[in-house]
Amino acid sequence: MPGLTAEKLGEIEALLADPSADASVFADFRQKFPGVSLTRCDASDVDVEHPYKEFPRFTLYLVSAINHCVSITRDPSVATGIIVVQNKAKPQ
Repeated sequence: MPGLTAEKLGEIEALLADPSADASVFADFRQKFPGVSLTRCDASDVDVEHPYKEFPRFTLYLVSAINHCVSITRDPSVATGIIVVQNKAKPQ
């Protein structure tokens, strides 16, 4: 699983789960997690997919590129990258 180890995935989850996290988490993502493929997108781009995990401010999807076919997976053992959606603030 090039780039995405269980340890890195745990660190990414902790980063995204932080209640004070905002878009600034992406600023130094590549330095913190070299070799991990990160895609940011709008929720409407993945609205028919099931997320791997949901956090208050972000939704995390896993990407697999095994067999040269890219797809979203919920299986971290085959994940080769991630997609992160920044959730819209809910009105109070």
